[in-house]
Amino acid sequence: MRLSTLLLTLLCAFFCGSVMGQVVLKGTISDDDNGETLIGASVLAKGTTTGTVTDFDGNWELTVSGLPTILQFSYLGFATKEIEVTSPDQDLNIRLGADDGTTFEEVVVTGRRISEKQQQAALTMETLDAIAIKETPAANFYDGLGSLKDVDLTAASLGFKIVNTRGFNSTNPVRSLQTIDGVDNQSPGLNFSLGNFLGASELDVNRVNLVVGASSAFYGPNAFNGVIAMETKDPFLQQGFSAQLKVAERNLFEGGIRWAEAFKNKDGHDWVAYKINLFGFRADDWVADNFDPVFDTDLAASNPGGYDAVNRYGDEEDSGADFSSVLGLGEIRRAGYKEEDLVDYDSENLKAGLAVHFRLNPAKTLESTELLLASNYSTGTTVYQGDNRFSLKGIQFFQHRIELRNRDNFFLRAYATHEDAGESYDPYFTALQLQEAHKTDAAWRTDYLNYWTTFITPQVEALEGFPDCRNSSIPADQRCSVAEFRQQRRDFYASEEVQSLLPGYHAEARTRAQSGNSSDPDAVDFYEVGTERFQQAFDSISSNLIGQGGTRLFDRSALFHLHGEKQFRGVYKPNENSGLDLTVGANYRLYTPNSQGTILLDTMGRNIDTQEFGIYGGGTMNINNRYRISASLRADKNENFDLLFSPAASIVYTPTATTTLRASFSSAIRNPTLNDQYLNYNVGRAVLLGNIDGIQDLITVESLVDFLNTGDVDTIRRFDVAPIQPEQVRTFELGARTTIGERLYLDATYYYSRYTDFIGFNLGVRASVRPQSPPTGVQAYRVAANATEVVTTQGFSIGSNLYFADYYSLNGNYSWNRLNTETDDPIIPAFNTPEHKFNIGVSGRNVPLSLFGKPVNDFGFSVNYKWVDTFIFEGSPQFTGPIESYGMLDAQLNFTAKNINTTFKIGASNLLDNQVYQVYGGPRIGRLAYASATYNLSKK
Repeated sequence: MRLSTLLLTLLCAFFCGSVMGQVVLKGTISDDDNGETLIGASVLAKGTTTGTVTDFDGNWELTVSGLPTILQFSYLGFATKEIEVTSPDQDLNIRLGADDGTTFEEVVVTGRRISEKQQQAALTMETLDAIAIKETPAANFYDGLGSLKDVDLTAASLGFKIVNTRGFNSTNPVRSLQTIDGVDNQSPGLNFSLGNFLGASELDVNRVNLVVGASSAFYGPNAFNGVIAMETKDPFLQQGFSAQLKVAERNLFEGGIRWAEAFKNKDGHDWVAYKINLFGFRADDWVADNFDPVFDTDLAASNPGGYDAVNRYGDEEDSGADFSSVLGLGEIRRAGYKEEDLVDYDSENLKAGLAVHFRLNPAKTLESTELLLASNYSTGTTVYQGDNRFSLKGIQFFQHRIELRNRDNFFLRAYATHEDAGESYDPYFTALQLQEAHKTDAAWRTDYLNYWTTFITPQVEALEGFPDCRNSSIPADQRCSVAEFRQQRRDFYASEEVQSLLPGYHAEARTRAQSGNSSDPDAVDFYEVGTERFQQAFDSISSNLIGQGGTRLFDRSALFHLHGEKQFRGVYKPNENSGLDLTVGANYRLYTPNSQGTILLDTMGRNIDTQEFGIYGGGTMNINNRYRISASLRADKNENFDLLFSPAASIVYTPTATTTLRASFSSAIRNPTLNDQYLNYNVGRAVLLGNIDGIQDLITVESLVDFLNTGDVDTIRRFDVAPIQPEQVRTFELGARTTIGERLYLDATYYYSRYTDFIGFNLGVRASVRPQSPPTGVQAYRVAANATEVVTTQGFSIGSNLYFADYYSLNGNYSWNRLNTETDDPIIPAFNTPEHKFNIGVSGRNVPLSLFGKPVNDFGFSVNYKWVDTFIFEGSPQFTGPIESYGMLDAQLNFTAKNINTTFKIGASNLLDNQVYQVYGGPRIGRLAYASATYNLSKK
C-alpha cells in the first residue's frame, strides 16, 4: 500500500466512529493515616488524557467512555493507587498511604509507585505519561522527552532523534537501551535503536519511563547511561477505536489508527483481547547544508583552491595536494559533492502492529496469568549519522514476541528481531566513488598542476608590474640577486591585484581538471549534478553493494532473545510494616549477523554468530515503612569476553510522608558491538576495523609524516592494539525529593561516575618503507580499541513543579554535567554534553474558558523554553566541531470536543524559528508548526 493511500485511509477512518455510552464515576480521596480528605488529588483514567482533581471536600467526579477501566489516584507525597473499575456502583472512596520513598513521579503497576524490579535497582527516573504526552509542546511524544530533567535530545534528521543522559552523547547511541514492553528495540546489525523511527505509535504509547544513569543490574548489558522504557496500552484495559491526524510545516503529514477489543467467555469474563496499530508519516527532512570549513582544519572558505566543507564530501584533505611551492597555486581540493545532491530527504515511516492477549484464568481479571503474542513491522527512509551520514532507504524491521506473564509475579518472554537494510547506502563513500569514476586523485592533481604551470603562471607573469630585475637586457652588475628576485616575485603574487585574480584562475584550472582530457586513460568528464549522466552513475554506485563497485549496505542480521523473571513477596516478614521481597531472573541472547561482507567480517564462510547470557537477583527490605534497603547483583557472559558482574545497592529513608532521602551505588557494562568486534568497512580514505583478535604492527600517523619529511626510517614507530574488551561504569548517587506545603514539589540528584576500558578507536597505517624512498602500499586503518585511562564524571540536577490557581503548573529543571578527567588519550570517547542546560515552562489543564459566549471543554496549554550551553561535539573527523549555545521555545494549545470525542491541538516546536545545530554535521533545526486531531472512542 502506498503511503498516500494509507494516509487517505486513515483520514476516512478518523471520521467514521460512532459515539458509545459514557459512564459517570464518583468518589472521594482521603489520607489513609488520619482520614482527612485530600484537596487537589488527581484521578486519571489510565491510558487516556481523561482526568480530574478533588475539590475542597475531597470529592471527585469523572466521566469515562466505558467500563472496565483502570483509574489512577495520586497525590504528592503519597503512594499512587490503581483500581480496576468494572461497575458504576463500585465503592470508589479511596485512601492513599504514605509514599514509599522512591524517586519516581508516576505509577507503573497497581498499588506501588514503581515495579519491584525498578525499586531494587534503585534508579532515578523521569516519566512521560498519557497526560504529559497530550500536553507536550513538542511535535511528538518522543521529542517531548527532551524537556525532561537530565535528558539530552539530539536531532540528526527529522526522522532520527537520539535520547541520552549523563554525558558521552553520540549519534549512534550504543550506551543507552531502548525497550518497548520489555523488548529491546535495537537494530541487530547496528546494535542500537534508531530513536522512535522503528518504535511505537503515539496512539499506543501508555507511558515512557526514562531511567537515568548506569542500570545494568536488571536491564542487562548496554543499559550503560540510561534506559528508555516504553509501555504500550493493554487491549483488555484500553479498548475501542483511536485515530490521529497531524499536519505540519515541511509538508509533514502523519496519521495513525488503533483498534482494541476484548471478548468474554460464557461466564462473562474477558478472556481474549487484541489490538491493531497502523501509523504512517512523511515529511521533507531537514537539509544538512553547512558549508563552513570543517572545524580545526587549515584552509578557510576564502582559499581559492578550495577547502573542506562540513556537508560536502570528497573535498577532504589530500597530502599530495599541497603545492605551496608553486606561487598562486597553494593547496587545492577536489570539488566534492553536496550532501543534498546525494541523499534522499523524502523522509517516510510506516509502522504496523498486531497483538493478541489471552487470560488463562479470566475470573482473576488483572491477576490472571496471560499469554501474549505480538508482531510488529516498521519500514521507512531517513538520514542516520554515525561515522558518516547514511541514507537509510527502505530499511525494514520485523519483530515477533511471545510472552507468558503474571503481573508482579513472573514473566517468560521470547522475541526475535530481523532487519533488512533495503536500499540504504553511504553518501560520503558515494561521493568518493563518483570522483574516482571521473579520474583518480593523482590524475586530477596532475591535470590541475599542469594547467596552472602551463597557462596560469605565464598569464600572471605577463601582468604589468611583474618584477624584471633579472631581465637579460639589464646589465649584469645591475641585476638583482636570485634571492631578491624570488622575494619580489612572492610580493607580487601577494599583491591585492593578483590575489583578486586568483579565484578566476583557479576556476579555470578546476574546469580543466574536471574534464576528461588527462594522461589517465580511464578519465572521463566530471559527473555534473542534475545531468542524466550523473544520475546514471549515481544509481549504479548506490545500488551496487560495497565491495562490488558500489556503496549500498547489505544487512539482514537478526537477534533472538529469551528472558525470564520471578518475584517472591514477603519472603521474610517480621511485622506488618516490614518485609523482604526477592527477585531473580536470567536471559539469553543470540546475534546472527549477515552483511555479506559489506560491513562485517562475515565472508568466506566465516561464522560470527555471537551468544551472551546473564543472571541476576536482588532483594528489598522494607523496615517499618521508613527504611528501604535494596541490593542486587548481575553476572553477564558474552562468548567472546570474560564473565562480568554488575552490583547495585541503595538505601532510602522516609523521615516524613512528604520527604525521602536516597543514597545508591549502581553499575553497568557495555559489551563491544558487532562493529567493535567484526567491522571491516572501507570508507575510501581508510578501512574501519573491528578488533576481536587484536591488530599488530601498525605505524603511527605522526611517525609516517616524519618519515615523509625526512626519509629517515628510524622515525617510524610501530604499535599493536590489544583485543577489544567490554567497558564498565560505577556510579554513586545521592537524591532527595520533598513537597513543600501543598503546592511545591522538588527533586534533586547528585552523581559521581567512574568509567574504565572506554571503547574508542586507534588510528594507524600499514606501509612498506625504505630509506629516502616514498612509502608504498599505504593503507590507513581505524581500529576499535579500549582506553587505558580511568575517566570520571559528575553532575547535579534539580527539578520542580509548582501548582497554583487550581489549573496551572510552573515547571522547571536544571542539569549540570562535567567531565572531570582531562586527557589527551584519543581513545576516550567525546563527552558531547553541555555543562549547563535548563528547561522552564508553564502549563494549564482543564482551564475554564469561554469562546463566543460558549464554554470550551477541557482547554489546556503548555509553553516550554529550553536552553543548552555551548559544547564541542566530537564524532568522526568530518563531524567534530562546536555546537553554539541555543534556546528553543515550544508551545501548544489543546481542547477536547467531547461530543465528537476528539482532542484538537495546535502548536510549534522552536516557535521562534531559531535555526540551530544540535549535532555537528547535521542540519539546522528550525520551527515545526503543527496541528493535530486525535479521536478516542472507548468501547464498553
